Amino acid sequence: MTSNLDDSNKQQLPETPPADVSGEREGMISWEAEKKPLRAWRLWVPLLFQTVLIAAVPAPAFYTYVTGKTVILQTAPVDPYDLLRGYSQTLGYDISTQNTLKSLPGWQDLPGHTSSCPAVKPPAKSTCKEEKYVDAGTSFYVIMEAPKSAASGRPQPWKPVRVSRERPKNLPANQVAIKGKYGGWNAEYGLETYYMPEDQREQINNDINQAQQRQPGQNRQAIPFVVEAKVDAQGNAVPVSLWVRERNYRF
Repeated sequence: MTSNLDDSNKQQLPETPPADVSGEREGMISWEAEKKPLRAWRLWVPLLFQTVLIAAVPAPAFYTYVTGKTVILQTAPVDPYDLLRGYSQTLGYDISTQNTLKSLPGWQDLPGHTSSCPAVKPPAKSTCKEEKYVDAGTSFYVIMEAPKSAASGRPQPWKPVRVSRERPKNLPANQVAIKGKYGGWNAEYGLETYYMPEDQREQINNDINQAQQRQPGQNRQAIPFVVEAKVDAQGNAVPVSLWVRERNYRF
């Protein structure tokens, strides 16, 4: 009896049609098809941006190297203990030192302040001299002049003749203006660090060390190695090579 009732109820229940999943599948397929171009954009746009940045970094240096004028700069003494510390070397120049710069015409016109001397009572005489202190961070130009006669072998360094707050125009053919920045104690020109070729590092170190050894009768300031650089019309400079005595090492 119960079995017959259960059978009749089952027959009266409507059958549920199977869910139509074709629409959902089509939506998923179309969504995935639209998703692929989005992934491609995310991939190549950052790569393109990075490529542009990498290509733009050396562009100013390349421009200076191609269009710049050659100038020879006298280096300052190098700490011999720094020669063995790695594959780069930090150089200073005569035009980096405050003593050289303050002796040039135009240095007094740069932004800064002048020290004052205390008053003395007669008959005493004051030995104090007023001195100009240029503000740190001041940008300026050093006008370099080529030597009058060219020597064979190692090139002769150019001579600083004056300092200018503004970039000078219409310089004669034997002069060039190099842009520097005063740091409070010395000046930098973007030429302070150069990288040694790995296969020549030891030889360069030895040559510089020997070149700095004072010879009998030699002026202590006569350091026989110079740097060849290119300076563009805006005063920017890039190093080209290092001359140590008669040997030339390209950067």
